[in-house]
Amino acid sequence: MSLSTPHALQPYWDLTLAAVRADALRIALEWKLFDLLQVPASADLIARRLELDAANTGFWLEALWSMDLLARDERQPAHYRNTPVASDYLRSNVADYCGDAWTFRLRGMRRFGSQLGEQVRAGQPDSQPADMTTTIDNWTAAARLQIAQEQRAVTVDVALRLMARVPEFTQARRLLDLGGGPGLVAIALLRDNPLLTGNVFDFEKTVAVAADNIQRAGLEQRLGVLGGNLATDAIGEGYDVIWCSSVLHFVPDLPAALAKIHAALRPGGVLISAHAEIPADPEHARRVMPYYLSMQMLGRHVSESGGLSEALHRAGFVNIDSYPDVAFAVAPVSVLVARRSAS
Repeated sequence: MSLSTPHALQPYWDLTLAAVRADALRIALEWKLFDLLQVPASADLIARRLELDAANTGFWLEALWSMDLLARDERQPAHYRNTPVASDYLRSNVADYCGDAWTFRLRGMRRFGSQLGEQVRAGQPDSQPADMTTTIDNWTAAARLQIAQEQRAVTVDVALRLMARVPEFTQARRLLDLGGGPGLVAIALLRDNPLLTGNVFDFEKTVAVAADNIQRAGLEQRLGVLGGNLATDAIGEGYDVIWCSSVLHFVPDLPAALAKIHAALRPGGVLISAHAEIPADPEHARRVMPYYLSMQMLGRHVSESGGLSEALHRAGFVNIDSYPDVAFAVAPVSVLVARRSAS
């Protein structure tokens, strides 16, 4: 065995080190460090601008350098500058800024982790959350800011690349973005396909966010909004394509929701379902489980690999194409392209 071979415990020591890296990034976002480092600057200059201790600022910048968020040159003292990922996604004034979304996820994961022992002890709740108003308000606020950032920077591009693999998309006329939040995916799909019209469906309060984005995009003549609850309200009919991402985890009755979606498609229509499933091997499951563990413990629908495909078959969908490891924000998902029979 080499002297540099990691100990068997190293992956678990790495867990403790990750918390420090996360906080190094957290304070960089809070203090808008990356706004200052589009041009090279020394630790002393950054310390003066942010009113920090110069020596410890240098150590902090070195930590961010080790995380590939900063590059440094060979000058003495060293000057630091954003790497491409920091420049493209972590400066507060760029179109694809994701700092709020990243911090939102960090806080959510830490809050869940602090309650994990109690969750394991208490078991799953007997019913859905009683305070739906708070749930809807929280989702609407996230749709306006954090989810919008993730859709803009990540989901839109993935959706467009997926649709390029769906032969029916180029001739589609009617789209439903089911649980679409800020509606940025629907907006991108309509821009990509000039034949499309459609709707964004979400809670009444949430579709107001989508409506604002649709108006800003100048697409209000082609794209409308429908407010309601998938479990209880109509979602329309005659759609050629339904995009449904991270929605089915939360429905109280999965077979009923899939039956409603199937009925909303015209014959030959296509559902694109993007939802996490737990892979069968530990290496891939390790990438999915930390994010979706909280949903599992709350009794949400997070199936094992292949489970959602089976549910779609039972609901009457046919000719299902599977993309089991699609890179979405935070954790990979399984994308299923399922069709309603043409006959």
